[in-house]
Amino acid sequence: MLRDLKPSTLAHVLLLGVVALWGSTFVLVKDALRDVTPLLFNLLRMTLAFLCLAVVSRRQWRLLTPRAWASGAVVGLFLAAGYQFQTAGLALTTPAKSAFITGLVVVLVPLLCGIPGLRPEMGHRPGWNSLAGALMAFAGIVLLTTPAHTPWRELFWSLNRGDVLTFGCAIAFAFHVLALARTSPRVNFAALAMLQIGFCAVAMAITLPMFEHPHLVPTARLGVALAVTAVLATAVAFSIQTYAQQHLPPTHTALLLSLEPVFAWMTAWLVLGETLGLRGSAGAVLVLAGILVTELMQPRSGATEAAHTAHEAG
Repeated sequence: MLRDLKPSTLAHVLLLGVVALWGSTFVLVKDALRDVTPLLFNLLRMTLAFLCLAVVSRRQWRLLTPRAWASGAVVGLFLAAGYQFQTAGLALTTPAKSAFITGLVVVLVPLLCGIPGLRPEMGHRPGWNSLAGALMAFAGIVLLTTPAHTPWRELFWSLNRGDVLTFGCAIAFAFHVLALARTSPRVNFAALAMLQIGFCAVAMAITLPMFEHPHLVPTARLGVALAVTAVLATAVAFSIQTYAQQHLPPTHTALLLSLEPVFAWMTAWLVLGETLGLRGSAGAVLVLAGILVTELMQPRSGATEAAHTAHEAG
């Protein structure tokens, strides 16, 4: 049934499933971090994911081109920077501030697409709907991820080193989305997924001693969390994202990624009994509204429509 869908529709469906998976693993990872330091967990996760992809995609090794190696290195370094900046910043700031500063990626991607040199070939200059949708989604993320009792002044004016590091995370993830959009049409998606995870793991191994003193206690819950996040939430998920970005504009990818906190809240409600409340519910509605504005209210010129039709036909 999925084979009958248009490539762009299939890409939307698959990437939505990936975002749902990422959001649903929040509770699992949070529990596992009782037994391991965050950056070491990231490194183990990426290393295991790379080993899985290296085995599954072993036939790709002989077909790797210099372009594939270069693309994997660039995309993987942005991915590693995003994870490392986020985790290092989280140690120095509050979870609420970290969450909504990271959410700036949904605004940064369409803004960066406005720069011709950064805009991927299949991308287009963001219209009013992309900018409006990004701002709505970001406002929704703020409502979703900040506790109701947190003063706004504390969120916006008490900036510290952790906030600056977390903003670096948002920039890195935005460039990761743009780098994938630029490279994925030219490189086999399985090879690119494998290489980006491999280079990400190498970068994490190099930077780990700079940010933390690693510590690990072997437990069953840690083993389960590593297995799920490494195989499903990394090896499979990033392979799907790499494929999906062959058919999606980067602004659409950023909007879909903004659904992650919505799925995280849904999982917390189902597993832990946590409720959204009025403020969180309003945030979830804003995120969904931002996606609908971007997807359903497309301001296309004749040239843009022709290019889109040609891409679908191809």
